[in-house]
Amino acid sequence: MFALTFLGTSASVPSAERNHPALLVEAAGKRVLIDCGEGTQRQLLRSRAGFRRLDRILLTHAHLDHVLGIPGLFSTLGLRQQSDTMTVHGGQGTLDIVIRMLAGLWGAGRAPIPVEFAPLAEGQVIDAGDFTIDCFPVRHRDTDSFGFCFQSPARRHLERARLAEFGVPDGPMRGELAAGRPVVIAGRTIDPEDVMGPPSGGRKLVLIGDTETTDGLSRHVADADLLVIEATFLERDAATARDYGHLTAREAASFAAANNVGQLVLNHMSGRYRDEEILAEATSVFPNTRIAADFDRIVI
Repeated sequence: MFALTFLGTSASVPSAERNHPALLVEAAGKRVLIDCGEGTQRQLLRSRAGFRRLDRILLTHAHLDHVLGIPGLFSTLGLRQQSDTMTVHGGQGTLDIVIRMLAGLWGAGRAPIPVEFAPLAEGQVIDAGDFTIDCFPVRHRDTDSFGFCFQSPARRHLERARLAEFGVPDGPMRGELAAGRPVVIAGRTIDPEDVMGPPSGGRKLVLIGDTETTDGLSRHVADADLLVIEATFLERDAATARDYGHLTAREAASFAAANNVGQLVLNHMSGRYRDEEILAEATSVFPNTRIAADFDRIVI
């Protein structure tokens, strides 16, 4: 299960309703922050998510609307005497900008909390056991941008009907079979394959920040249960979208439809449009679309 809390859903200019970009993902007792726009620490409080067990930030890219909240968050965590190390993942160019920003406030190599910087390269970022996080490059103007894929493995479970058919009683024997080990009943060996059902329960979540194109991204997004992606412009302003390195709502929806996505959530909303306009353009192509609002919570 992945739980998403949208902390900021605006494009580069915030509004009274939408804060700068930030998204909290929770899974298997772990909490990961995707981007940290200005004001993210207050959004964490307003959402009631708080700061507990927050020790990892994944940065999509270094544009200031996605990173300016880091100093304030670190300062608050320092005042709260958080001793856990915060790991910040990003492209090397992104990390260089963040490191210089922090050095300008506290001096080179110093921060209010312990911090480690982990440069991203395409492939696996984290294996948390119950889920993995992979990253992949995304094209957005002159940045070293990345998208992220959270995936939990499909698991096989014991089938009660098969257990009854083979006469496996409740208790330790079922535990052995669930662990992948055979058992012997009345001289007969029962293999786990005899009583296991098909794989089920795996989930795939893909998060893409600012991007000027979806070319080359299908292999990372295909069959995702949920895709979160920007839709900063409408199709009537496609030329402007190209100039600024962003997608239109129609392009995002077409991408979801072409890649068998379960649900599409549009993010990075521009104040130049009404939500109803954006949603109408997207749902005409991909009906299972919603627009993210600050403090929305989605569980898959």
